[in-house]
Amino acid sequence: MARKVADCRDTPSVMGCTLTISGEEEEVVRAAAEHAVSVHGHKDGPELRDMVRRSLKDERVPA
Repeated sequence: MARKVADCRDTPSVMGCTLTISGEEEEVVRAAAEHAVSVHGHKDGPELRDMVRRSLKDERVPA
């Protein structure tokens, strides 16, 4: 199973957040949603978690 990455730099924000979270898909979605709520002021719910899930990328492993 490929590890997933959520990177705040992919979503422009006023604060210029640079946090990157990587791991298994469900743990990344959970951690990224918690970060979006606590740091960026979003409201947690299915819509936020779906948005996070759609934005995930596969982790690139150096060759």
